[in-house]
Amino acid sequence: MTTEQARTGAGRGGFGPVQRSFGAVNWIGLWTLYVKEVRRFLKVPGQTLLAPCATTLLYLAIFALALGGAVREIHGIPFLAFLGPGLIAMAIVQNAFANTVTSVMISKVQGNIVDMLVPPLSPGELTLAFALGGLTRGVAVGVAVAVAIFAFVPTAVHDWAAVVCYGLGASLMLSLVGLATAVWADKFDQTAAITNFVITPLAFLSGTFYSIDRLPEPWHAISLFNPFFYMIDGMRYGFTGHADGSIAVGAAVLVAADLALYGLCYWMFATGYKLKE
Repeated sequence: MTTEQARTGAGRGGFGPVQRSFGAVNWIGLWTLYVKEVRRFLKVPGQTLLAPCATTLLYLAIFALALGGAVREIHGIPFLAFLGPGLIAMAIVQNAFANTVTSVMISKVQGNIVDMLVPPLSPGELTLAFALGGLTRGVAVGVAVAVAIFAFVPTAVHDWAAVVCYGLGASLMLSLVGLATAVWADKFDQTAAITNFVITPLAFLSGTFYSIDRLPEPWHAISLFNPFFYMIDGMRYGFTGHADGSIAVGAAVLVAADLALYGLCYWMFATGYKLKE
């Protein structure tokens, strides 16, 4: 038995702790935490998947009734077909945000957040696992909402690449926003404030229900500084082929925002910000 084996108890008959080497990435730990996050929201599909579909169809029904059967178009696109992609994107971002906020806040309030910090997971692995969990819920809700909407408003897909890229980018962005919010917040009231005074207004004022081309200045210019606008616009381009803004600029905004938010969440886990107090 070598000196190292004697120290760690790794030799024959040894009962001491064994040091494990995971390499650059602890894939087992990363996958386990990700699966835990996915199973958590799949435990209550009525709340996490069916409820967003019902809410979105309610929006669709309200606008259909408000139009009174009139055939109205925006940029040559029937209004309900124009509205559908915006509602899909809004459902994606709201649920991706809710997933990470709820998961981390419940762990903090119950006092078992330490269970996430003790395992041999690096700050990057923790950030990625939580973010991918929120991304998965956002995408799952997006698919479910799309199926529900297009059962009533048939729409062809103009560009699958745009739909997939903008859907993933938007879901990841709000998943990371939710993660940062949950780490920062001390109680659910603070997360509710972010939802009610930041997420919801940005989503509703992003062109979900209208084209920003019809806005007068300075509101049109202000809308271009809303990152949610680029999510909605990119998703709408993917389905209808029309965009109010630049698709390239929108993609760059999403990539930059995702990288910046990942860096923020990484720093929070690396320093133990409000997690080790």
